[in-house]
Amino acid sequence: MAVPPIPQARAAVPVRAVRVPLMLDVVVGLLVAVALPLAIVAIPNTISVVAALLPPGASLIALTRAHGLALPVMLLTVPLASVAVRRFRSAPILVVGLTLLAAADAAGGYAGSAVTVGVLRVLHGLGAGLLLPATLVAVWERPRRRFLLPLWAGTLAASLAGAQALALWPLAKATAWQVTLQPYPLLTGVALALAAVYLVLWIVARDGAGVDRAGSDSEGTSTSERSRLGLAAVPAAGIAVLAVGTTFDWPPVLVIAAAAVAVVAMLGLGAVAAFEGPGGRTLAFTSVAVGLVVLPTAAQTTYVEMGGVRGGPGLSGLWLPFLLAAVVALATACLVGAVREERAGRFVGAGLVAVVAGLCAIRLIAPTPDGLLLVVPFALLAGGSAVALVAALRPVRLGTALLGLSLCFPAVLAGFLLGTGVQLTRLQDVARSGDPTRPEVIAQAFVDALWTWALVGGFAVVGIIVIASWLGRREPAPSHRKSAVLVPSPTPSPEEKTGDNGESFSDR
Repeated sequence: MAVPPIPQARAAVPVRAVRVPLMLDVVVGLLVAVALPLAIVAIPNTISVVAALLPPGASLIALTRAHGLALPVMLLTVPLASVAVRRFRSAPILVVGLTLLAAADAAGGYAGSAVTVGVLRVLHGLGAGLLLPATLVAVWERPRRRFLLPLWAGTLAASLAGAQALALWPLAKATAWQVTLQPYPLLTGVALALAAVYLVLWIVARDGAGVDRAGSDSEGTSTSERSRLGLAAVPAAGIAVLAVGTTFDWPPVLVIAAAAVAVVAMLGLGAVAAFEGPGGRTLAFTSVAVGLVVLPTAAQTTYVEMGGVRGGPGLSGLWLPFLLAAVVALATACLVGAVREERAGRFVGAGLVAVVAGLCAIRLIAPTPDGLLLVVPFALLAGGSAVALVAALRPVRLGTALLGLSLCFPAVLAGFLLGTGVQLTRLQDVARSGDPTRPEVIAQAFVDALWTWALVGGFAVVGIIVIASWLGRREPAPSHRKSAVLVPSPTPSPEEKTGDNGESFSDR
């Protein structure tokens, strides 16, 4: 007599094959939503806002210089961390990065000197620099990357647009200046706990029967990829040294000229060192454009709209525009993520044009006492950059994506330097022609600087669009490409893997 099969014996395999990867996808999504904004919030230098809380005898200049070390350290860390995360995978790098952030937050309350502030901000920069490529690789390792990549790009764009406001909100009712060193300690702890859960799930899945090998790269990073990522550290080091040097009273014209040369150098590196021809070059140019204008513009606008002689909604009136801009960024990123891959490249230019429109809206709307009107420029900046990033990221491989990320944050620092140079020029004009002691005159100088920067940034992005288009047309497209956008091969290549849900995909 035949014995019927036992249903439970068959069900044991799917439970492990489905639940662990699904939990990994959920945890990765939560990590992106929490850890990525924490990394970007480490960028702003907010020590001057709490100057009144500094102890007697403390040097505001020395503390400001020390507090500003986070961004130079971050942009130096990103290309080196990109190589490390390809070798050691994303899970352990995420834990290390968040541990550094948590340690800096915990020690921030005990800071009492410029040296201590400098050390803690270096830790912030190291931790943030590790998190940026680690979150991207964590997304890339998952078989549901098509859904997670728009979340990553949208969160990055929204974080760039709102970083200055996010860094300033905890200071509104601060009673100690050390709050600038630990703006969101609880959120950092939550992110660290999520990273620990992700590490455990990743180890369990890796030890399972082929589970979570979706993004594995059996060959690791190639020599060419390592050399290009290492080459990206060269302009990063140059712009970092430049940023530190400008704190020692450089003339504004020299600051602007040096920052402009740095931008040209990054575009040149993106043109010659990018992977995959036009697709890699498009991502490199897009990363430079987004980094150059989004955060520096949003930061200047936030300071102008905080209130004062020219009015403004204040920080309390800015939360709704930034929230709506974040929703727009995530929604538009998901829409572009749903488009077929061979058509996604068409949205890169559209996204950058939206960024230019956002800069024009800044010039037309800001400053305004009605905070709701700021939804227009912030949504255009965040949504446009999210669209451009998703569209540029989808066709490329992981090494190319990491190279583009390595070029984004030197561009952020270059944008800050250019904006600072414009501000200093306007303030010098006020000192020569008017009464520099009148608050309304100084406020108008900052508004004029914002308008000038919006004009400069808009022309810079348009120039990047034109150069990228010209270079793309000069290089002949291979037969398997369409409009310089990578198209998946109809037959699986040897590099393609099988995902947790049975689908095959390429390890890009």
